[in-house]
Amino acid sequence: MSSNTVSSNTAPSGGSARTTSVLVSGGGIAGTALAYWLERYGFRVTVVERAPALRGGGQAVDIRGNALEVVERMGLSEEVRARRTGLRGMSVVDAAGRELSRSTEWTATGGPVGGPDVEILRDELADLIAGASGPGIEYRFDDSIDTLVQYADGVQVRFRSGTERSFDLVVGADGLHSNTRRLVFGPEADYLHPVGTYIAGWSAPNHLGLDRWEVVHQAAAGWTCLAMTVRDNTELRVFVGFRSDEPLDRMLPRDRGEQRRLVAERCAHLGWEMPRFLRAMAETEAFHYDVVAQIRMDRWSHGRVVLLGDAGYCCSPFTGQGTSVALTAAYVLAGELHAADGDHRTAYPAYERRLRDHVAANQAILELTAARYGGDTATDGTMDGTAPGPEMEAAFRAATTFDLPDY
Repeated sequence: MSSNTVSSNTAPSGGSARTTSVLVSGGGIAGTALAYWLERYGFRVTVVERAPALRGGGQAVDIRGNALEVVERMGLSEEVRARRTGLRGMSVVDAAGRELSRSTEWTATGGPVGGPDVEILRDELADLIAGASGPGIEYRFDDSIDTLVQYADGVQVRFRSGTERSFDLVVGADGLHSNTRRLVFGPEADYLHPVGTYIAGWSAPNHLGLDRWEVVHQAAAGWTCLAMTVRDNTELRVFVGFRSDEPLDRMLPRDRGEQRRLVAERCAHLGWEMPRFLRAMAETEAFHYDVVAQIRMDRWSHGRVVLLGDAGYCCSPFTGQGTSVALTAAYVLAGELHAADGDHRTAYPAYERRLRDHVAANQAILELTAARYGGDTATDGTMDGTAPGPEMEAAFRAATTFDLPDY
């Protein structure tokens, strides 16, 4: 991976943090951002990621409010803005593809057109962050934590590959279905709060010839399909959302082939371009499927282990704030560890005190958006393309209420 030189006015100055070893579980936005800051502050950082490389695919994500300042402090603003989706607007169509409404003022995924917010593909953002990181970060791909045991002076970790290593600290940044959270805090069911909606997203050719445009089709109550152009119009990212009251274990098979078959079965009756989209789904590697849910926990740390981003406080895709919260939280956690010279007993509580209210405000957005993007009122006109609605206003307010500290 490439690295950028850290200017002298931002480089860390001494402290025991230079010898503190940290294992970060998860190579997504939260994990790569935390690794960036920790390495910059002089920590010895290892990132373990169960995928064979940084994950491709995924949805378009939004960077808003104070998270834009975090990106600026990383020196990535210019590159991030160059990679933005650059959508000019959106249309709403019926099952026959007839346009019902259009807007050049906002889009369903990115909010106001031409505003300060940045919409970018999740994988492109992770690549930019990893590429900007220093050379001292060790990446362990195609591996994960099997067991971990905490001692007074460290954490003994056994990886699935069979390797055993000791670290001073462990950070679980491994997403909604965090393995780290399960190992340290207990079963996922204790913290997962699903809303009964599922989302799938995948890559497809731009056979519609869209030019920096987004099209939404609301097939029926509880069903939504959306297609948007990415990568300079060379590709579409397709997203479908649907409701189900069936048991979670039936709706979330672990095998990706089973996930694709489930999505194809559930969406086969939909009109518009769905038959072609489903054929593309069967052929692409860029596929993601999951439940829409939040993670709610009374505490985010236990001993030397701490959770970051979706692993500890997933906001859900319906809030549009997960990436901004992850970027902000990674900056704060690394900053507090740096300020405490690596002492987790001081840093972890400070990290949580700073972020609790911010996380709560962002999670509260779900109450406004769940019905709109996957609930039973999906045909009530809330996606007519004429206005962003109150939940967007709430998202913007929540994104800018956090006072970003200097470290």
